Parts: sequence; C-alpha cells; structure tokens
Amino acid sequence: MSDQIQFIVEKLNQEPFRKNYNLITFDSLESMQLLQLLNDVLGEIDPKHAVDIREELPEQTAKRMLSLLGILKYKPPGSISDLSAFRQGLVTGSKPVIHPVLHWLLQRTNELKKRAYLARFLVKLEVPAEFLQDDTVADINKQYEELMEAFKNLHKECEQLKTSGLSTAEIRRDISAMEEEKDQLIKRVERLKKRVETVQNHQRMLEIARQLRLEKEREESLAQQKQEQKNQLFHAEQRLQRAQLQLKEMHHAVVDSKPESLMKKLEEEINFNSYLVTEKIPRELESKKNSTYFLQKVIAEPAMSQSDLNVLEIKINEVNAEMNQLIEKRMMKYEPIDSKFSMYRQQASIISRKKEAKAEELQAAKEEMSSTERQMLQKTNQAHELEGSEVLKGDEFKHYVNKLRSKNTFYKKKRLEIAEITAEYGILQRTEELLKQRHEAIQQQLQAIEDKKGISGYSYTQEELERVSAVKSEMDEMKGRTLDNMSEMVKKLNTMVAEKKASLAPVIKELRQLRQKCQELTQECDEKKIQYDSCAAGLESNRSTLEQEVKGLLEECVQEESNYHYINCMKRNLEIQLQRAKEEMKAYVSPDPQERRKAIREQYTRMILEQENLGKKLREKQKVVRENHGPNMKQIKMWQDFEQLMECKRECFLKQQNQTAIGQVIQEGGKDRLVL
Repeated sequence: MSDQIQFIVEKLNQEPFRKNYNLITFDSLESMQLLQLLNDVLGEIDPKHAVDIREELPEQTAKRMLSLLGILKYKPPGSISDLSAFRQGLVTGSKPVIHPVLHWLLQRTNELKKRAYLARFLVKLEVPAEFLQDDTVADINKQYEELMEAFKNLHKECEQLKTSGLSTAEIRRDISAMEEEKDQLIKRVERLKKRVETVQNHQRMLEIARQLRLEKEREESLAQQKQEQKNQLFHAEQRLQRAQLQLKEMHHAVVDSKPESLMKKLEEEINFNSYLVTEKIPRELESKKNSTYFLQKVIAEPAMSQSDLNVLEIKINEVNAEMNQLIEKRMMKYEPIDSKFSMYRQQASIISRKKEAKAEELQAAKEEMSSTERQMLQKTNQAHELEGSEVLKGDEFKHYVNKLRSKNTFYKKKRLEIAEITAEYGILQRTEELLKQRHEAIQQQLQAIEDKKGISGYSYTQEELERVSAVKSEMDEMKGRTLDNMSEMVKKLNTMVAEKKASLAPVIKELRQLRQKCQELTQECDEKKIQYDSCAAGLESNRSTLEQEVKGLLEECVQEESNYHYINCMKRNLEIQLQRAKEEMKAYVSPDPQERRKAIREQYTRMILEQENLGKKLREKQKVVRENHGPNMKQIKMWQDFEQLMECKRECFLKQQNQTAIGQVIQEGGKDRLVL
C-alpha cells in the first residue's frame, strides 16, 4: 500500500499535475479533496470531466465518474466486489476506494486518453426498436453506423502512419529541400536557356535533343518489356519442365502398376481425406474457435494485475480439485456396473488416440514429401540454369551406371597404353641421346679430315644449302596455299554477304512497317493521353464537389448527434428526477416509520422544526438582551468611570512617591555638605 501511495504521489508531482505533495500531505487529504483530485485526473484523461465537484450534486459526480470508469474498463479490486459499496465509497471519498483508482489511472494515462478519445465516437448509442421502425430514424442510424466504421478505418490508417516512422517534421524538411532543389533547377534551366539562345538553330537542336530523350525512354521501356518477356519465358519453361517431370514420374508410376493397386491407393487416400474432413479438421476447427473466443474474451476484459492472476490460479486449482473428486466419486459409484464398458471405452480412446497420432504422422510425412519435391524442383531448375543435365531415375540411372563402367574399363586400357608409350618414349629418348653423341663424334672426325685435305666447312655449307632449298620449297608451297585460302575466303565472304542481305531484306521491310505502326501508335497514345487528362480533370472537379457535400453532411451529422445527446441527457435527468420523486412518494406513503424518516419531506420537516425551535430560543434571548440593555449600559458607564477614577488615583500616587524621593535626595545632599 505504501508503494502504491508513493507511486501516486510521484505521478501527481510530475507534469501536468504538479501538486507538490508528499506522503504526509497526501495521506492527510480530506474526502472532498480526494474526490476533486480524482476528478482532476479524469479531466486530464477526458477534458469533458474537468469540472469543480462543488458545483454539482454528489450523485451526479458519482454517476459521471462511474460512467467514465466503465468506458475505461476499470475493474474494482477483489476486496470490493459489491458495486453498490464501491459506489458508496466513491461518493463519500473513501481512501480504500480512491487510492486504487488513482493508481490504476496514473499507471496508464496515455492509453486511457486514447481510449477516452475513441469512446466519444465508438460508444454506440442504443436506439429503441420502436424508433427504428421509422424510415428516417433507421436511415440516420445506418449512416451513423457507417460513419463509425469509416472512423475506425481512418483511425487505423492514422495509427499505421504514426508507427510507419514518417513524421510531419521529416516530411516538411523533405518538401522544403525539394522546393530548394526545384528553385535551383529552375535557375539552372534559365541560365542554360540564355546560353543556348546565342547558338544558331537552337530550336532545332532542342527539338532533336527532345526526340533523342524520347527515343532513349522508349528504348528503356522496350528493354524493360524485353526483360519482362524473358522472365515470363523463363517461368514458362520452368513450369513446362515441372509438368514434364510430373508427367515422367506419373509414367514411371504407371508402368509397373496394376488397376487393383491403383484402386487400393485411391481408397486409402479417400479414407484418409474423409477422416480428415469428417473428424480431425472439424475437431481442430472447434478447438481453434473456442480458443479464439476465449482470447477475445480475455482481450475485452480490462488489464489484470498479478494479484488478480494469483486469484484466478487459485480458483482454477480449486475447480480442478473438485473435478478430480467428482470423477473419483463417479468411478467409485459406477465401477462395479460399468467395468466392462469402461474397459471398452479405454480401448476405444487408446485406438482413437493412436489413429489421431498416425494421421498426424501421415500428414507430416505428406508435408515433408511435398517440401522435398519443391526442393527437388528448385535444384533441377538451378541445374538447368547452370546448363546441367537432368536428375536421372530408374532405368536411366542404371543405363548411366553401365555406361560409366564401360568407360572405366576403356579408361584403364588407355591408361595401360599410355604407360607402354611412356616407357617406349623413354627408350627412344635414350636412343636419341646416343645417336646425337655418335653424330657429334662423326662430325668432329669429318671436320678433322676436311682440315687435313684443306676443304674445311664443306659439309656445313652443303647442309646449309640443302636446308635453304628445303625452306624455299616450303615457302613456295605455303604461298600457294595462302593464295588459295584467301581466294576461298573471299568467295565465302561474298556468299555470306549475299545470304545476309537476302535474310535481312524481309526483316528490313518488317522493320519499316513496325516503325510506321509505332508512329501511328504514338499519335494514338498522345490523343488518348489528352482524353485521359480531360477526363481526370472532370473527375477531380466532381470529387471536390462530392467532398464538399460530404463535409457538409458530416457537419450536419455532428450537429444532429449533439442535439440527440442533449435530448438524451435531458431525458435522463428527467428520468432521474421522476425516479427520485417516485421513491420520495413511496417512502412518504409507506406505513413503516423508519422508511418515512428516510423521506426527504420528513427530513426537511424535521429540519424546519429544528430551525423554528432555534428561532424561538434566539428570539427569547434577544428579548432578554433588549430588556437588560439599559441597566447593562449604565453599569458599563459606571465601571468606565470607576476605571478612570482608579487611574487618576494611581497617577497621583505615583507623582507623590516621586516627589518624596526627590526631597529625600535633597536632604541627604545638604547633610553631606554640612559634614564637609
């Protein structure tokens, strides 16, 4: 309780209340001050309740506060279960009633402000059924409900815009930045215009630039359309591949199947689907509806504290214990009679649970199979995108394995041949080295012999001549081949050019037709755009007029609603006064004296008698005072004179004492002089 009061004091000392309370001053507040404080908090939540409670009757104050607390969905604590007791405590300003209300209100002020604002528009006015029989009233009520729904939708959109992160300040900054950019662009365009005006044929150049821009935009749009068509073609190919794959799977499934097995599978699927439709899904749907109903019921109730949750848990535990006791009693009571039936019931329940478990497992397996199929399709699509081959199945896979085996044997044979060739290559390489060594030795011997004979370099020159002649013959052959190749290439190029011209001729004709058609379509598009602009302008003007009419109707609806509320309030006041008059009449006519005493007339009669008796006593006192007024005044005058006389005597006595004291001082001074 102290934490609750401390929280209330802290909240009241903050904005917008600023009460400057402490625990002692808050605890010492009287009942009227507490009620005014509660009314101030309610007035902060709903400005209509910002009134002075001294200017209205206590019953009106209590009724107004109770109506607002009901709209705010306040639930009294568990200790105050009786609404009449809570209302009595609210009227008298009882602290055990006011403090929890203040704590609850100050905990969620912003939320309650929003709820009070919405209640002004969403609390539906209950119109009696006999009034709804009138067509005018029914139409107005229907319009009222439609406006309420429109307000709900607009409020939701407003909340979504608030939570979307776009604030008005940011939008204004963006608008100002865009306006600045617009001004800069306008200035830049003006400068460019002034610069371009000095150039010759600038109008023609501008027109050409405009056409170039349009052609670029058209090219971009055509490229976008081409990309979209490519995407559509790709998706269509994917769908075709999936359909072909499904068809192939169905062919594989039907190859070795028989009509009996197919019928059996279909019967199993039909039984499973019928079980799902007739038993499982309705049961799950019913449980979902129940849980949704309970959740909506919980949402509709006001917010619950931890103490409320503890109370509910205690109640749930008590109810569960009572249910268990009743079940045990029932089993003890009917066990000897229904022993066999109970056994069958248990077996049936076990079988039904097993059936449900298997159905759930089958459903999960089907979902898993569908997910794996989707993954397989994705993988196959990815393989096709990467220009890979399809996934092989069944006989194709076996054929592929056999093919791999034959290739493996062929690979092994070729590997052995390569090993033999490498060995032979090594032998030949060694032979080549030996021959080179022998050739070098022979060349040295030949050179020595040539040196002896005096013809050194003869063999080298002869070899060079043979090599040059061989190179010359090769070059001549290469030139002849090159000329032949060039002539053949020229012929091929001429034939290719002719083929390309022949193939491009119809395309060029078609392109000319398409260009002409494109020009016609652009003209038609411009005409349609002009028509669209004119139609849009007309619709915009119609929309503005309709908006003005709707605004006028909304204002009229608000005025009618305020009149209705005023009449309804007057009606309620008159009903309350009539009810009070009936209660007063009932109490006045009642033969019970206790009831008569409660009547306002009896109370006022008693008060009048008391006031009359008091007036008689006061008149008697006045008469006595008037009779004794003269002697009392004389006595007062005599006392005043006596007081003046005594004052004069006191002053004379004081003067005499002063004179005697002065004489004694003078005498003592004379004696002293004589002594000296």
